[in-house]
Amino acid sequence: MTAPVYPDTPDGRYFVVRGRLWRRSNPALPEAERQQRVSDLMRGRNAVRLARRSGDAAAMAEARRQVDDAKIALGERGPVWWTDASPDLNRHMARTTIYADWFAGLEPGA
Repeated sequence: MTAPVYPDTPDGRYFVVRGRLWRRSNPALPEAERQQRVSDLMRGRNAVRLARRSGDAAAMAEARRQVDDAKIALGERGPVWWTDASPDLNRHMARTTIYADWFAGLEPGA
């Protein structure tokens, strides 16, 4: 089974899932750092899964903090990684943003 392919906005800042923009990782991160942060993210997500299964609220809070820290380090949350003062449109619907015309031109179901 192949993983779904999500379209990237023309400027490479976001990818689109079900019409919603999601901020991409900072492409300027050195590869070794990116791999470390992705590893941190996966460990945090696994900790969320385990905390949910156990019902441990304190472990869940810590696991979610780990995920958030990793996403901030990757550039997916927190301050934007681009420098042209464009606003952050993370989690906005593509059809209501500056990407509306581009999004409308995508293949149906993209």
